[in-house]
This record gives sequence, structure tokens and C-alpha cells, in this order.
Amino acid sequence: MRQHTRRNFVIGGSLGALAAALQVPELKAQAPAGQLPNGQSMTPGAPTAFGTAPPVGPEVTPATFAEAEKLVQVEMTAADRTQAASNWRMQMAPLYERRSGPRKIVLESTLAPATQWNPVLAGVPAAKTGNGAGHGFERSGDALAPLPSNEEDIAFAPVWQLSRWIEERKLTSTRLTEIYLRRLERFDPKLHCVITLTREHALAQAKAADAEIAGGRYRGPLHGIPWGAKDLLDTAGIPTTYGAEPYRNRVPTADSAVVARLNAAGAVLVAKLSLGALALNDIWFGGQTMNPWLIEEGSSGSSAGPGAAVAAGLMGFAVGSETGGSIVSPSMRCGVTGLRPTYGRVPRTGAMTLCWSLDKLGPMARSVEDTMLVLNTISGPDSGDVASVPSSLSFNAAADVKGLRVGYFPGWMKEAPATDVDRAALEAVKKLGMTPVEVAIPDWPYDSLNLILFAEGAAAFEELTLSGQLDELKAQVPDAWPNSFRQARFLSAVDFVQADRLRRKVAQEMARVFSEVDLLLVPSLRDEMLVITNNTGHPSLTLRAGFVEVSEARSDWAPDPKNPLPKFSPPRRVPHGVTLIGRLFDEGTLAQAGLALEKEFGVAGERPTGF
Repeated sequence: MRQHTRRNFVIGGSLGALAAALQVPELKAQAPAGQLPNGQSMTPGAPTAFGTAPPVGPEVTPATFAEAEKLVQVEMTAADRTQAASNWRMQMAPLYERRSGPRKIVLESTLAPATQWNPVLAGVPAAKTGNGAGHGFERSGDALAPLPSNEEDIAFAPVWQLSRWIEERKLTSTRLTEIYLRRLERFDPKLHCVITLTREHALAQAKAADAEIAGGRYRGPLHGIPWGAKDLLDTAGIPTTYGAEPYRNRVPTADSAVVARLNAAGAVLVAKLSLGALALNDIWFGGQTMNPWLIEEGSSGSSAGPGAAVAAGLMGFAVGSETGGSIVSPSMRCGVTGLRPTYGRVPRTGAMTLCWSLDKLGPMARSVEDTMLVLNTISGPDSGDVASVPSSLSFNAAADVKGLRVGYFPGWMKEAPATDVDRAALEAVKKLGMTPVEVAIPDWPYDSLNLILFAEGAAAFEELTLSGQLDELKAQVPDAWPNSFRQARFLSAVDFVQADRLRRKVAQEMARVFSEVDLLLVPSLRDEMLVITNNTGHPSLTLRAGFVEVSEARSDWAPDPKNPLPKFSPPRRVPHGVTLIGRLFDEGTLAQAGLALEKEFGVAGERPTGF
């Protein structure tokens, strides 16, 4: 959308000719006789009136509205169209002055909308967090495991174990960092998961961590642990590219809030990881990020790099983001554990904005407890994110999960995308002493909520759209952002408000469901639940539960007959996960149930072949 609306500020041909003849500067908008430039009458005490501004913008006719009706699926009568066309240029077109001029105003990327989504509904009591945990954070005890002699075994160890070895000085941060740097350099050519390798930065952080630990200053379980950041988190002096061509040379001057908190915890940043351009799917300016378990398919996205890198044992953990499935989907595909926190728990200051009311940042790791160790570090409000709020995080790794009410949707468990792995997970719930509870929600058009995603996304990248720089992105298929952002300019503002109202209605329905259960077990890629919970802000935990066989590569992209996906005979064995949905700000209970299931499934330790 490159054609800006051009305003005609000369009223009538004779006035324009007069200006030319007199060789005066371009005339400003002239008001009709007896009227001020803003449309207000010059008669003392007369109020303003709609539809009385000077006419601006291109001419419109009843035929213009007849065509536009097809885009918004409304229908007017011929008389209605005639009336609408008669004063569009005086009533509606002037509303575009903010971007069309003459008084254009640039909206800074850090400027949030005035209206904020609050997932906590008035009158709904807060959840009692942390089943059996009381208040506080209790990690698991020291397993007293010996340090392996094999570097690969060290690399694939979970963070909770790595942290014990570092704390007990059985392993230095420098050695661990060097292990991961070598693996990153060795395997990234296969995976395309790294945008920027931060070798010197990482080694300096690791050296500092070792010196502090040797001096008796141990900062906590993330001290000295190498990690990777999805490349939409600002890092001072290190490129942050959003995976998109127009930003590939962008170097921030300050750290994002999450990066600053992990720095303060002593974590070691080894890489900025790939994301699908502007946080969509798994294609970025360097190529497509691939799945370590099935190298012929993409890793899914948009947290593509975090999913692939963690699964391949290239770092201890990563931080990804989710707006509509970007932690859940790559966690499923790559067989890692992804925790999408409650909306508002983790500040997004210094992170790329796609959707102000939907974006969330969260950890991706190789075990449930790892994600909680990270969440405990990055939680809490920050003044740079108006949606971030104070919250408590109660967690006890040893808590008993017996008696927890686990809701499930019977119909969903019987049909795709659910598999035998999902159904076996429900049986595991029973075996662990948790209580399965059948739940149901109305059959509403939940996908209508995606109007909010498209509208906010198009607003966040308006300048990129209007300037034509979207054309620089590698993915230009109909379901990629360039086309979606252009299409979104034609979404109805009225329907945006109605979608926002539906969002509250859906949140009320979810509050009803959670009055009956403590958490939900759902097929991870069930579209309704992805849309619902991303809009309501409920936290989710996706963890590996077993394995399935696939005879065709999977893709986040719409089918393209010209580029069919690879087929496999015999089928390939790949990991499959389930997702737990928790009450707002109750990640503690979510993780405790996840820990119990992780142990019961017994599949978290299996590694992709060749890594």
C-alpha cells in the first residue's frame, strides 16, 4: 500500500487558478463561507457539526462503496451509497490526516495503545497459586549426579542439572559455554537457527561468572548457564534483526528488560536465534530454520531458532515469544518444553511489538523445571511495558498433584489433531491421582478474534507497509505478513470493536471453565484453544509426551501445489507433545502437574539422531 491519500486543499478551480496567478504559497484548506477551518460555524455559540470539514482525499462515488462492500461484507441500498459518497470527503476522509497529512504525526514504536487488555476480569476471584506450595519457589533437590565425561551428555543435560554442577564447581561456565559454542558452529549450517553468534560476548560473560562463583558470589540457578534469545529481544551493541531484511543491520543501544534480568542472574548469551520474519513461521532472511528431529521440514515458528537450538542441545535454554502459537508450535515440532506465561507477567520492554494486547515472552527448554527457573528470573513489571503487572510465582517441585482437577474436552480427544499420545496423556492424569473432568465451551466463531491480531500487527508495521519495504521480505506468499498487513488496512473498525467485545465474552467463558477445574489438558495444536487462550491471556505449558510417525513433512505455511512437501516411506518417528492450560498467574500449578507428567511419560531425555 504505497499510495498515500493526497489531500486537495484548494476548494474550487477558480481559487486554485487565483493562487497560481498571484504566485502565492500553496493555500491551506479553506472553509466554506460562514465556517471556520475546523468546520465550526462562525456564529457565536454555534457548536461543531460532523461532515463540515473541508473536502480532502480522492473523489468517491456510489460505485466506490458498492465495490468496498465486498471487502467488509455489508450491503447498502443505492440511496445509502449515494448519501455516503456525498460527504465522505468532508466527514470520513479527514480522519486519515494522522498518516496522510498535512499534520502527519509519527507514532514511536514504543508507544502503546491507550486501551489495554486486562486478562483478570472484575469480580472473578484470583486463583490460589502453587498447589501445595504455599508461597515461595522451591526447586528440586540436588540429584548428586556425577559430571559426564562425554561433552554431548553435558550439552543435553537440563538446566536444573547444569546449575548444580556449576554451583558445586564440578563444571565451569567457560567450559560449558565453549561446548555450546562448538556445537552451534558445527550444527547451525544444518539448522539455520542462529542469526548472530555472540562468541566473544559469551566468553566474557562466562569468565566473569566463573570469577564470581570462585569468589563465593553465586547468583542462583541461571548463573553461568548459556542461553539464546529469539532475535526480537534487544541486546545492547549486538544486532537485533527481527529476522527481517529491513532490520538486518539494526543494532540497539540498550538491552530489553528480559535480557537485562538474565544478565543480572549471571546467564551467558551465546546466540541471537532465528525467527520467521517479523514473528511469523520459520522463514527469515537467512533461509528456513529446520527441525533437528526431521531435517527435511521446518522447525515451525515463529520461535523457530529457540525450538531447534534447544532440541539439538546447542544451549541450556532459550527465550521465545508467542502471539498466536509461536512457543507452542515449535515446542511441539521440535520436542522441547515451552512455557507461555500469563499475559502481563513478563515485561516486553525492548522486544519487537507485533500485537500489544497479545504478545508474550516465555522460556523454551528441555525440562519443565528449567522453564520455571527462567520464568522466576524474568517475571515482574517494568515501567516500559504498560501491560506488565506485579504477580507472585509459587512453585514447589516436590508438591503432590493428587486431587488436581484436570479438565478435558471429550470430543477433541477423539478427533484430529489429537493422537494416541494425547489420549495416553489423559490416562496418565488418572494414574497420577489427578481427577479428569469433562468440560465444554460454546460453539462460537473463535477465529473471528484473529481480526485483532491482523489489525494490531498491521498497525505495528504501518510504516513498513506504506513505504513498500515489506516487499524486501523473503516470504511473499498470500499467507505471509506482507499481504496480510496490506489486507488489514481494509478491515472494519466497527468489527474490530466487536471482536474486542467478543474477546471479553470468551474470557468470561474461560473463567467459568476454570471455576470447575484447576487446569486443562488439550491437544497442543487445537486451533480453538490456541486462539482463545492467546486472546484471554491464560498460560500454557507444552511438553513432550511421546512419539508419532509422519509420512509427510509438516509446514506452517498454506499448501503450495508448486512446492509439495517431502513424503517419507517408511514414515519417520518424531516427538509429539501435549499442552496444559492454567489459570491466570497460576504457572506454579501448571508446572507441578507438568513435572509429574514428564516423569510419567519418561521420554524427555531422548535426543534427535545426529546431534
